[in-house]
Amino acid sequence: MGIHFQTKLVQSDPLIAGALADETSRQQSQIELIASENIVSRAVLDALGHEMTNKTLEGYPGTRFHGGGQFADVAEQAAIDRACELFNCAYANVQPHSGSQANLAVFFALVKPGDRVLSLDLAAGGHLSHGLGANLSGRWFEAHHYGVRRETGVINYDDVEARATELKPNLLIAGGSAYPRVIDFERMAAIAKKIKAHFLVDMAHFAGLVAGGAHPSPIPHADIVTCTTTKTLRGPRGGVILSKDESWRKKLQSSVFPGVQGSIHTQVIAAKAVCFGEALKPEFKVYALQVRANAAALAEILTENGIRVISGGTDTHIVLLDLTPQKMTGREAETILDAANITSNKNPIPFDAANPAKWVGLRLGVAAATTRGFKEQEFRRLGKTIANLLSRKDMEVEKEARQTVEELCGQFPIYAAE
Repeated sequence: MGIHFQTKLVQSDPLIAGALADETSRQQSQIELIASENIVSRAVLDALGHEMTNKTLEGYPGTRFHGGGQFADVAEQAAIDRACELFNCAYANVQPHSGSQANLAVFFALVKPGDRVLSLDLAAGGHLSHGLGANLSGRWFEAHHYGVRRETGVINYDDVEARATELKPNLLIAGGSAYPRVIDFERMAAIAKKIKAHFLVDMAHFAGLVAGGAHPSPIPHADIVTCTTTKTLRGPRGGVILSKDESWRKKLQSSVFPGVQGSIHTQVIAAKAVCFGEALKPEFKVYALQVRANAAALAEILTENGIRVISGGTDTHIVLLDLTPQKMTGREAETILDAANITSNKNPIPFDAANPAKWVGLRLGVAAATTRGFKEQEFRRLGKTIANLLSRKDMEVEKEARQTVEELCGQFPIYAAE
């Protein structure tokens, strides 16, 4: 045992302890509007920091390649059972370390290098793990993309069907990271069936809304569904693979391990089990509905104050802004909001520039602030503040915005019981 083994972090590594303390302070004093973030419960944090992290395991409950896994088996089996109950599906794999690795495992199971894949274009709201050229999925597979209607920002399903009929991809993918509207899963499934393609839905961003009954589920329509436990599901960082069809079990199990991953993150799987358990409780449905209501309120107030919202609104937690009328890039807007302690991120919008430095989109998400307790009233106030900042009305705007943020953060603290 080393000399520092029992020493608290603050004594053993002041640099990292300081960074962690500063991060806690940052989260308390800033309003988080990055759509891929949320705030986990104290119970999830307890699981993430548990000694179970010391246990190395490969394989699945009951068939491990290492001994001593009986208690980790309990945690993983609970995560599997709870995920199946939560999403009303027959199969769940909770081992993927991230949503991207969940997608990679599905690629490993369903397609061969060089096969064709058809997915939502990145600028239209897709995800890099669905075939972006710079990603492994775009280098190993022949990726093609469909988009949205220029005038509405909504998926053109006739175009999807026409492209799918022409290209005959082996895999059709729906979902992404910045598409704010409900996807017609039934129509997409019919297109996939018509061309004899597998159908994958990546619901990483709206999984919590599905779990809470605030968004249609893709499970009945897709061959396979992937998601993360972060974002709207309000859990630890990690991925999940789901299917309504038990017959995928053998192929998906082996595609995760040993296909694309080795040993599991035992403490994260325990935290996933906690997350699913929380999402099964009635109060999570209240949360999911509040997320939808808050996003709608934010989109409405921004529109009323001269900010263009892509697709004219939202059906999810995402509000995507087009800053062309403000003659501003997403990066510039991100910097302006950050100065007022509002965290966001630049994002491409449909038909945006290829160069990220020239993107004119800004992506906002309401899940984290909803967890803090914000409701429509707070989001309308926040939306007016954001519109004022982006309109650069006068020199007092930033000062007033910082005051608003300070008041809201004080009124809705994180981990208040602590």
